[in-house]
Amino acid sequence: MLLFELATVSEIGTEIGRRLQAQRLAQNLTQAEVAARAGVSKGTVQNLETKGQATLESLVKVVMALGLVSELSGLFVQRATSIKQLEAASAGRKRARTSNK
Repeated sequence: MLLFELATVSEIGTEIGRRLQAQRLAQNLTQAEVAARAGVSKGTVQNLETKGQATLESLVKVVMALGLVSELSGLFVQRATSIKQLEAASAGRKRARTSNK
């Protein structure tokens, strides 16, 4: 399994494509079937699976077509890394901008 923290943009894209391909194959679907469900071209699915390249919109459409949309809900969720952040989160306060460091 690829460590995203140490990978290049291209490597991460390729790994995501590989994982989507594995999901598609596990569901016994062809690229054409996924493309039709997603409302994208077969070439878009091919590029996503082999090169890891697609627009964000196409990626989300393919993820939805594969029934994996719940996998996206945990992406980029802000997590507290300090007690101060935990306290702020529990108080429901939101910062409007970052501090001037």
